[in-house]
Amino acid sequence: MLELNNVEVLYSDVILAVKGISAKVPDASCVTLLGANGAGKSTTLKAISNLIKTEDGRVSAGRIDFGGQAITGHEPSGIVRQGIVHVMEGRKVLRHMSVEQNLVVGGHMSRTGDAKQRLDEVYGRISRLAALRHRTAGYLSGGEQQLLVIGRALMARPKLVMIDEPSLGLAPLMVDEVYGLLASLKASGLTLLIVEQNTRVALELADYGYVMESGRVVLEGPADDLKNNEDVREFYLGLTLEGERKSYRDMKHYRRRKRWLG
Repeated sequence: MLELNNVEVLYSDVILAVKGISAKVPDASCVTLLGANGAGKSTTLKAISNLIKTEDGRVSAGRIDFGGQAITGHEPSGIVRQGIVHVMEGRKVLRHMSVEQNLVVGGHMSRTGDAKQRLDEVYGRISRLAALRHRTAGYLSGGEQQLLVIGRALMARPKLVMIDEPSLGLAPLMVDEVYGLLASLKASGLTLLIVEQNTRVALELADYGYVMESGRVVLEGPADDLKNNEDVREFYLGLTLEGERKSYRDMKHYRRRKRWLG
């Protein structure tokens, strides 16, 4: 469905933030981009949706295809109409509008169906939003706002939803609820591309993962393989080979063991 081929991203014609990455997101699958803060994960999503143009960035090399057609550099609105919706980091709700008004805004570029039908579909999937429909979005909890921005994305009836850090700043129970929703969307056939620092929950849901460091893909594979990879377990899951929690204080050991950057 989505394919990136040797994509580079440049900010202000000076800063090379993504350095020739290639990745695939098959239809009806869940793929995750993993890595520490600043690895280039969010920039990759913005390159796909072309929201990077609002930050003086551009795809300077490579090609992005969706459904067999090039979308590199297309207008963000056109990319939404083709079926890609980008849920950005930070739960960017319209704070002074109600939950229902936020949802209606999300469906304004949908190609089919009326707003009432789309609202009913979203409320059917996310019952908590139905109960909160008249609440002001800015007064919702962080977890409720995360459910809202996912619901708003669904109003466009997308083919692919890209979600940036869905678990960021949420309590563990709320993380479980958000990822339970994502699991149900995946089961319904929706394609997902998730950027996440919480490696454990991401790999539980994903079919395939890419680990990014310094703007490059340094490791990739099926999610089960990544969960069992020695380096991923130690430096992203915080576990030793014996399954014990790893201390991050030994930075010399950290640098020595991170073989893929050598």
